[in-house]
Amino acid sequence: MPRPLRVASVNVNGIRAAFRKGMDAWLAERDVDILAMQEVRASTEDIQGLLGEEWDILHDPATAKGRAGVAIASRNKASIHRVTLGPDDFDSAGRWLEADYQVGDSIVTVVSAYVHSGEDGTPKQQEKYRFLDAIEERMPKLAEHSEYALIVGDLNVGHRELDIRNWKGNVKKAGFLPRERAYFDRFLGPRGEKVEGVDGSEGTGLGWVDVGRQHAGEVDGPYTWWSNRGKAFDTDTGWRIDYHLATPELAATVKDYRIDRASAWDTRWSDHAPVVVDYAI
Repeated sequence: MPRPLRVASVNVNGIRAAFRKGMDAWLAERDVDILAMQEVRASTEDIQGLLGEEWDILHDPATAKGRAGVAIASRNKASIHRVTLGPDDFDSAGRWLEADYQVGDSIVTVVSAYVHSGEDGTPKQQEKYRFLDAIEERMPKLAEHSEYALIVGDLNVGHRELDIRNWKGNVKKAGFLPRERAYFDRFLGPRGEKVEGVDGSEGTGLGWVDVGRQHAGEVDGPYTWWSNRGKAFDTDTGWRIDYHLATPELAATVKDYRIDRASAWDTRWSDHAPVVVDYAI
């Protein structure tokens, strides 16, 4: 039986800084097939130089130099990739990258996504909602394109109270606003069925699966991001905002799910931990 496809996702918080702090050692040990990265904040040449020529690199930089940026590195070359999302007047550069990979007899579509952090009551939050609108519109088309479709990355929303340690203190802050969470109610609601969001809105379920919650069950976390303020990492006062959202067909193939949380605060190479999943396709 062939080995599972190992897909890892991580917000690297600047790939050059991450490599200086130890990302290269992690990658050398992890035997990853497809690596989706967010906030790379580097050129394609920089990424290739750091990872090595054995990796095929797809990269969508942000419009503003040194900001955001998403990339997918893979052992095998993608058959096709796409980088546009939403209406023509919407700038999704550096935040959405789709790639198709041939895995056996199947096509696996992987998306590296970086959703805006937002700020309630400001234009930044409106841009975040526009981006989430575009994702909601795109998800059914991805599922039609391939039964094995996967959206991974820093989606900057804690879906449920289980996903944020200090959820009571964040109910009015970007990342845990009811309207933001309602998108995930629809993303993950039963396909084609009426879904009531946590904000009271009504919509249609898209039927995707949150692989992390499927694997962990009804427990706090496990978290993927910790603020650099105070002792958030040491006390595990974190947020689960890095996801693998899979079509049901792909979610059914999951064999292992891991969050590679650093052993100590001073051994981290990003404020996010990698999410690593094995798919037995």
